Amino acid sequence: MAGHEVEPRDLRVSDAEREHVAGLLPKAVGRGLITLDEFTERTDVALAARTRAELNSVLVDLPDVRHADVAPAATQPLMLRTGAGSVKQHGHWVVPTAIDVECGMGNITLDFTEAICPHHEVTLAATVGSGNVTVIVPRGWHVVMEEAISGMGNIMNKATDPPKPGLPVLRVHGRVRMGNLKIRYPRGRA
Repeated sequence: MAGHEVEPRDLRVSDAEREHVAGLLPKAVGRGLITLDEFTERTDVALAARTRAELNSVLVDLPDVRHADVAPAATQPLMLRTGAGSVKQHGHWVVPTAIDVECGMGNITLDFTEAICPHHEVTLAATVGSGNVTVIVPRGWHVVMEEAISGMGNIMNKATDPPKPGLPVLRVHGRVRMGNLKIRYPRGRA
């Protein structure tokens, strides 16, 4: 594998991630979303998962099922705001269903590459003055430009490969005055 880039969905998962997902399944049983037999099957898959894609397959068809420990953070919209500074949301984080980004003259980077997204759809509302907002999505995510309004700025969606079934949909509402809003895949990925 040396020298080869790995797609985010093919990254290995840790014991903690497997246990976290297995901990979400009792909630699905309690809500009547899956049967006890499905619970057993999905728990076995979660605990045996080696990659992010295998682990995500356990939850992909279960709407808004999340562990009680992460529910407050996952249900509250994420707000990223800067005047002239820089803000980065990257690394391991849980994606909420709504994200609001406001950038004056600074820079905001929103990187979903290592994020856990328990939702089928995520809405991003981005307002840019004269700054720059960069959104990085894993290959296979479906990016839908719901709204793109630009004065003298630029709105670019470079994440246009065909979507992969079961991966999240990112719905983008972008308003740019003189800055830039760019949606792209991680660099160096095949």
